[in-house]
Amino acid sequence: MQQTQHPELEGWQPFIGTWETEASHPQLPGDPIHGDSTIEWLDGRRFVIQRSHYDHPQIPDAIAIIGVVDGELSMHYFDSRGVFRVYAVSLEGATWRFWRDGPDFAQRFTCTLSDDGDTIEGQGELSRDGSTWEGDLAITYRRLGSA
Repeated sequence: MQQTQHPELEGWQPFIGTWETEASHPQLPGDPIHGDSTIEWLDGRRFVIQRSHYDHPQIPDAIAIIGVVDGELSMHYFDSRGVFRVYAVSLEGATWRFWRDGPDFAQRFTCTLSDDGDTIEGQGELSRDGSTWEGDLAITYRRLGSA
């Protein structure tokens, strides 16, 4: 059976692959955070799955599933602490963004793919009051292979 892909998912192919990660977090100054991440299609290419592992005990491993839900591009995030969050998502060219606007905790994250497709620079921000933003996790992905 022919499967139809949502147009919102057409730009994800450059992000598909296996990545080595190096991150920093403001609550862990000077403490490098190494790990890896795999971004791949679920069979049928209707969902993108990101699996992330970190070698640092204070940074949780996670899985995120990106797809079109109720007509909107969204990401469902789950981590090893038992945290579950839903984010809105946008993908414009080489820039992938996701965000959530919770009443007591808002987050936004921007990832930019390099021109050669081998590096993603990501920067997160958080707000506890909905208006004042501060730096959060910063992460660099370096491509190890394609999926």
